[in-house]
Amino acid sequence: MIIYSSIVSKFHEDIINGVIADRIEDGFRKQGLTHNNPREHRAFENSLPQIDGVFDESFGINRNLNVAIELQIPLTSKRIDFIITGRDDHGKSNAVIIELKQWEDIELSDKKDIVITYVARAYREEAHPSYQAYSYAKTIENFNESIQKKNIRMIPCAFLHNFNESNRYKIEDERYRTIIKEAPLFLQRDRKKLADFIKKYVVNPDDGKILYEIENGKIRPSTALQDEIERLIKGNDSFKLLDEQKVAYETILKTINESLKTDTKHTIIVQGGPGTGKSVIAIKMLSSLIRDGFNAIYTSKNSAPREVYYKKLAGGDFKKAYIKNLFKGSGVFVDSTKNEFDCIIADEAHRLNKKSIFNGKGENQIKEIINAAKVSVFFIDEDQRITSSDIGSIDEIKKWAKILDSKAYFGKELTLTSQFRCNGSDAYLAFLDNLLEIRPTANVSFDRKEYDIKVFDSPSAMREELRKKNEINNKSRIVAGYCYDWISRDDLTKFDIQIGSDFKAQWNFSNTKTWAIDKDSFDQIGCIHTCQGLEFDHVGVIIGKDLIYRHGNVLTNKDARAKTDKSLKGYKNNPLHEKDCDIIIKNTYRTLLTRGQKGCYIFCEDKALNEHIKKMLKIR
Repeated sequence: MIIYSSIVSKFHEDIINGVIADRIEDGFRKQGLTHNNPREHRAFENSLPQIDGVFDESFGINRNLNVAIELQIPLTSKRIDFIITGRDDHGKSNAVIIELKQWEDIELSDKKDIVITYVARAYREEAHPSYQAYSYAKTIENFNESIQKKNIRMIPCAFLHNFNESNRYKIEDERYRTIIKEAPLFLQRDRKKLADFIKKYVVNPDDGKILYEIENGKIRPSTALQDEIERLIKGNDSFKLLDEQKVAYETILKTINESLKTDTKHTIIVQGGPGTGKSVIAIKMLSSLIRDGFNAIYTSKNSAPREVYYKKLAGGDFKKAYIKNLFKGSGVFVDSTKNEFDCIIADEAHRLNKKSIFNGKGENQIKEIINAAKVSVFFIDEDQRITSSDIGSIDEIKKWAKILDSKAYFGKELTLTSQFRCNGSDAYLAFLDNLLEIRPTANVSFDRKEYDIKVFDSPSAMREELRKKNEINNKSRIVAGYCYDWISRDDLTKFDIQIGSDFKAQWNFSNTKTWAIDKDSFDQIGCIHTCQGLEFDHVGVIIGKDLIYRHGNVLTNKDARAKTDKSLKGYKNNPLHEKDCDIIIKNTYRTLLTRGQKGCYIFCEDKALNEHIKKMLKIR
């Protein structure tokens, strides 16, 4: 998606006439996107005239070259500031990506490719501008199949048009030389140098063909973490960490190295919503640590992702015993000695329990993990707490870190916000929060151009639509809330879920732990336990009668939960836990509704809720 595109001469006219920021705002509206960001509007007004100066006629850049502003990177919420496209002297197709910054100064950081600068009224750690441009270029190359097939080169660079010359030595410090070599850096006095750099790759116009391929080219099948797990462990995956992901990753690695050198305990808390890259960072970190010889381990309460990782890794270059020792359940640290591990990476930390489910041992899994590790890293999203036994919270982690004399790290540099699921749509997540009345947002409606979302009047129709998607690559599944007793567990001839006269289905088979990737599992219905921590191309969600719409509000009904459901154990008949039941039911559906990378299909048993969602989505 491109917000603004033109040729150099027309772009110059928009700058001279003082309308460039308004043209971009018009572009957002034409794409059906709301854009109420005064700070970004001012950035357009301040930065774009500076890049226009690079196109001064005396510098000799062709005035008919195509330019684009605010290109959204496929399947992410990230946008590229500026692109200029064309052909070089040899007729090769190129696109120069320019990361624009208004920075005037930075301070050095000892974290790889990270700087400290004044942004949004505070000093913050940010990825070096050259790293940002480089990671954006590589991400587009990885996602856009047409670019590779047509040999379109993405050439990254960064332009810091306000940066003081006296501070050049900082931004070009030796520690940043490697990344600057990948994406050259240009400062306030480097306009002609930037123009010469552009002319090296872009000389002759191509009538917008390159921009068309960048915006409309065939997008490769989305890469899920489970599909890339072996390459991740080997350290040669295609995932490029973007912006705050990079800052969080380098912050964690620095803290781990410091802790192991000084023999002090540290606890790190990384916050992020669904699709913000928590699990990717966790596995990347695990890979880095074990390759450096550290005694590191990955843990999660939920067995579904671990079992999928086992299956994906089995039969490769890793022995089964090695894999099993890398990925552990959260209840195995009961008898661990103090600092037995260099690092324990706790994914889905909101799901941690007080006691192990199977043996009832232990006092508190958070305490046990912090005790067992010199460095404990917790990845958490408090809005994904989905059972009464889930005790994982930021306050609980901080409490036990203090008790066990482990220095706690948390805050802005360890908070992930950018969306890499749901087609990169931050608006979709905000829409869900508003729909489920978890918190009010401005997104009371949602433009379906951003994400393939459909509401069905029939679960059978939804299933058949998803079946077509699944036939492509076995990456679509149906999930449901806990409103149906699991009777097929004891009798495989029976169906657990029966809706109307034509829809029958069973919960996913109890004889497999890898429903999410099994070839014959599409017709089984998954639950929160078999899909949390995993992702699909498309997900179908059956919303049961525990979520209804009455008198203008979305309400929960704990009594509609199945008898076999244990997620509200101890809460159902206790008036003091009405709010807890409400939160758990809504969190469950929020989690289910965010499992799809490309789309989400919905069927509600409550017809009023079905119609309410249609209305919010403006579906006739």
